[in-house]
Order: sequence, then structure tokens, then C-alpha cells
Amino acid sequence: MLIAIMSDMHGNREAFDACLAHAQRQGVERYVLLGDLVGYGADPGYVVDLARRMQDSGAVVLLGNHDEAISGSTADMNEYARAAIEWTRCRLDVAQKKFLRDLPRTHREGDVLYVHSEASDPRAWIYVTNSADAERSMRATDARITFCGHVHRPLLYHLAPGKQAAPFTPNSALPIPLSATRHWLAVLGAVGQPRDHNPCAAYAIFDTERRAVAWLRTPYDIERAAQKIKNARLPAILSARLYVGR
Repeated sequence: MLIAIMSDMHGNREAFDACLAHAQRQGVERYVLLGDLVGYGADPGYVVDLARRMQDSGAVVLLGNHDEAISGSTADMNEYARAAIEWTRCRLDVAQKKFLRDLPRTHREGDVLYVHSEASDPRAWIYVTNSADAERSMRATDARITFCGHVHRPLLYHLAPGKQAAPFTPNSALPIPLSATRHWLAVLGAVGQPRDHNPCAAYAIFDTERRAVAWLRTPYDIERAAQKIKNARLPAILSARLYVGR
């Protein structure tokens, strides 16, 4: 089975739609959304409603830190993220906010774990930015494969018996086999706001039979997404960064 795994949509309708259309062309059969449906982008209601319909059709949808902040605190966020959350709160209705509030933090299927941030403490929203962070996450679970988002940059970490975790940067659409003799932490790039100097929307496809994952990129209408952010009078950096992917 082919599973499309997407994270950090961040209210970017154009990027989300482009990734879903691209995934359908690849023959994807299931979807997993790793959280941060909202924040930064100008179409939070559209993204939340679409995610809810996908969940009704069998998709897994998880909670991200920006989703949690809609009904919680923004104290740990920078001024741009905080401004976007405050703006978003006024654009979501009661049902949409409840949907976000009720989302789970993790989902387990066999030896595969899905989480927005990482496995050692999903409530703490820890960023996996180096091998030490990745190793802590992999050692905190008996799942052989963990998929996470949160960082907005595609990375793959592996942990072999008796060794330290090591990173690998995926840079093509070719599937990478995930050997059963190692633990793996696959960090997705972002659908709605990539930060790896590539503005194309990012997601991954997991082949459950071949036990392989491929990172994919697809262009989308950045100009339209950015103009909506400008029209909403959100911080200028939130539109400008879409063009450069950082």
C-alpha cells in the first residue's frame, strides 16, 4: 500500500491541494497528516475542513503545535507565529476549533509511529535538528520507523545496533529502503512552508510492502498563496519566505 504522509500544511490551500493532486497521480491509497494544519497561511478554514473530510474517509490526522495553540497558549511562539495564530482564531468556527482540539498527538500502526514532533515527549514539541535529538526519539519507542514533521526540512536518520544515529538528506523521488535491522526517523519537509531553500511543497510516500519511503516535491501557485497572506495583513515575512523556501 502507498501512504502519502504530509505535515505542516499551515493554512496554505494552494500547496495542500497541489500535494494531494500529485499524490493521487502516484496511486496513493491512504493519507496521514502529521499536524500543523493551521498557522502562517491565509486559508486555515479550508485546510481544516478538508482534513476533517479526509479523516472521515479514513485518513489519519494528528495534532501539531500550531493546532494546539488555537485553543491554548502562544507563549513559546515567535511574534510572527503568534500573530498568525491570533488572526486564525478569528477565522475558525466552533466546530473547526473542536476538531483541532480533539486531534491525537500520535498514531501507531504495527512497528510504524506517526507523530508531529518526535517520540520521546510528543507534548513538548521538541524539534529534531541533529543526530542526538533523533537518537533520543528513536530510543524512546520500540517502533522501527517513526515519521514526524515540525522541522520543515526533509531528513532521514537511522540507528544501527551498537552505533550512534546518523543523518541522511534525501534529495530525489527515488524510494529509500528502510532496513528492518535498523531504527529509522523520517522527518518530512513542509507542505505549506518549506524551509530547506526549496520553495516547492514537500511530502513523502511510504510503500508499506517494500518498506521504502520517497520524498517528493511539487510546485504550486506561490504567488496566489502569498497574495492572500498580504491581503490578510499578516506579517510580511510569512508571504516573502514562500518564494525562497526558508
